[in-house]
Amino acid sequence: MAATLPTRSRTQTEVFQFKPFSRKQKKVLTWWLPNSPYHEYDGIIADGAIRSGKTVSMETSFLLWAMNTFSDQNFALCGKTIGSLRRNVLKDFKKIAISRGYNVDEKRSEKLITISKGPVTNYFYYFGGRDEASQDLIQGITLAGVLFDEVALMPESFVNQATGRCSVEGSKYWFNCNPEGRLHWFKVNWINNYLEKRLLYLHFTMEDNLSLSDVIKERYRRMYVGVFYNRFILGRWCAAEGIIYDCWNEKRNSFDANVNRPWENDLYTHYVAVDYGTTNPTVFLDAYDDGDTFWVTREYYHDPSVEQKQKTTSEHADDLDAFLGNERDAVIIVDPAAEDFKLELRNRGYRVKNANNDVLEGIRTTAAMMQMGALKVDNSLRKFRAELETYVWDQKAKERGEEKPVKQKDHAMDAMRYLVKTLTNRSRMDRVARNREEAA
Repeated sequence: MAATLPTRSRTQTEVFQFKPFSRKQKKVLTWWLPNSPYHEYDGIIADGAIRSGKTVSMETSFLLWAMNTFSDQNFALCGKTIGSLRRNVLKDFKKIAISRGYNVDEKRSEKLITISKGPVTNYFYYFGGRDEASQDLIQGITLAGVLFDEVALMPESFVNQATGRCSVEGSKYWFNCNPEGRLHWFKVNWINNYLEKRLLYLHFTMEDNLSLSDVIKERYRRMYVGVFYNRFILGRWCAAEGIIYDCWNEKRNSFDANVNRPWENDLYTHYVAVDYGTTNPTVFLDAYDDGDTFWVTREYYHDPSVEQKQKTTSEHADDLDAFLGNERDAVIIVDPAAEDFKLELRNRGYRVKNANNDVLEGIRTTAAMMQMGALKVDNSLRKFRAELETYVWDQKAKERGEEKPVKQKDHAMDAMRYLVKTLTNRSRMDRVARNREEAA
């Protein structure tokens, strides 16, 4: 097997360009071979920093192992969602198979990739493990192996169901992930017991990805601070404690809209992020986006417990009308659960967009954009700033191995997270980091 690492090609005919594999990546690629000391192990765990080369080496090895060991068997490829699995695994998985001379046929309606070469044919089903109900999707199938991409983002019940389906003789488990909290179920039940479970455990850093230049590695180091730096750059399983947005910096993240109004041209898109409540507060955040930086300019904050008035859906929509005045061009980003409010807004002619309500990923993305100065909030937003100072991790939840914010005085923080996470993907974060690097 050539010691080379596939990377994305610029053309369809060149499936991959190749870079050298690092020592740990070679171990991932070869641990299952008959002459390996780990050949009889039941699986492998690869955890650690982002961009450390875990995923591409794991999916390459999983494919080669399956096709060299079995024929006419079922395998599972699992991600948090089908969408994330397509982006992070399936696209390259199919390219890698083609580059190795395999025939690849995908049936999206069945979530099935059939891979064959000569007399060997195997079936790779793919699943999203988003919540507790996801375990029902994988029941009933018999598997020869399963690959979990970002396993720490999946519920334990789904992982247990999938591993329990691996009943074919010689079947193995493949796990990769970035770290979460020290009491996370995967850390406690799998990593802490990897020897007893007969698993090979490899911890990756960015130094294990030989395709990354020093410039790129430094770029990623600048994107994260605090708990996110420890997890995604240093690759440590560590607790989230204290104030959530401890990366907030007044000089970097504040501005005065009376002095600086850069959005007053055609290059900016107007948004209002909404955290909607009936018995709880309702918040509107007025914001402009230039594709690089979010400028949050105004806030609306109705707290029924303070104002002694619980407003109807129609009354909140009236308040949004008044809040925007003649600026009805705004796209309204609303929590997907607020169905009645979204319907009311659409009936009034507003463009409505479902918010991405992934809490932990949203917090991580928002913190990264704060750290890079790509989120700026006007000095006048008093409620926003009051919440920012009291928005903390729930310590009681931490004792149960969970990570979530304290659910009080968090409504402006939720609206901010909806705004940033809904409109920010990995390519945007990379572009923002590159822009800051070039401007330095």
